[in-house]
Amino acid sequence: MEWEINNESCGQRLDVFLQNQNKDKTRSHIKHWITNGDVLVNDKVVKAGYGLKVGDKVILKEIVEKVLSAKPQDIDVEIVYEDDDIAVVNKPQGMVVHPAISNYDGTLVNALMFKLDSLSSINGVIRPGIVHRLDKDTSGLLVVAKNDMAHVSLSEQISKKTCKRIYWALVEGIVKSDGEITTNIGRDPKNRLKMAVVDKGKVADTKYRVLETYSNYSLVEFELGTGRTHQIRVHSAYMHHPIVGDKLYNPNKCKFNLNGQLLHAKKLTLNHPRTGETMTFETQLPEYFQKVLNTIKTKKI
Repeated sequence: MEWEINNESCGQRLDVFLQNQNKDKTRSHIKHWITNGDVLVNDKVVKAGYGLKVGDKVILKEIVEKVLSAKPQDIDVEIVYEDDDIAVVNKPQGMVVHPAISNYDGTLVNALMFKLDSLSSINGVIRPGIVHRLDKDTSGLLVVAKNDMAHVSLSEQISKKTCKRIYWALVEGIVKSDGEITTNIGRDPKNRLKMAVVDKGKVADTKYRVLETYSNYSLVEFELGTGRTHQIRVHSAYMHHPIVGDKLYNPNKCKFNLNGQLLHAKKLTLNHPRTGETMTFETQLPEYFQKVLNTIKTKKI
């Protein structure tokens, strides 16, 4: 496919222009095309943020899309609890929850398909069993539905806020008091990879409680009232207390050797889909998270 840029499209980012021309494709698809060299502007590979000019010739090469499907893979993941209806897993940092255009395998779903005897089918072949998600570099507890009955029940609990999800995060600066943030969150108009507090976004509610403060950091507990993309990370940055190690939302140079944000889904409370029993699960902080806490306690960084 080929386009010549006119006055109407002049000034648009390349990725935004392609999204408008290919509305059936996700942002991840578009980004994958560009980074893979399948999109040329004036016969050259450019970045996704390239600003289009009048007369530019944009060429999208013929692409044979790989059909996404999840396959079982023997990947180490901790199963905290399992019965005939649900499983609770402790997702490690760095693991993507389900396959996508840039991550065909090595995901939590691939691991679950190998380890569990069944998964719900409501979310299709790419996201079997997945009721809620954690960002790639967020670790911690995640509940999985092993059948459609459980999936419906868990989804309703999350929607009605009867499923409680508690996170711990180490943030920059001293958070002086407990509180609650309610804003609208939507796609950042300046950076499509990020979410932001925006007027026309979806309502997002986060409660927070200060657990401990250090010289320049605070250990904070967050409880989700809603489940917007990057919600805790966005709200922390909005408070001017971004999460330590967050490469997307923390502009400060990280003083620790980290692979991502120090954000851990520590506690999960739900009602069992079949019995109605209230069940609470809790995990320890990952070793790298605890190591940073020990460092700032002893060295007073």
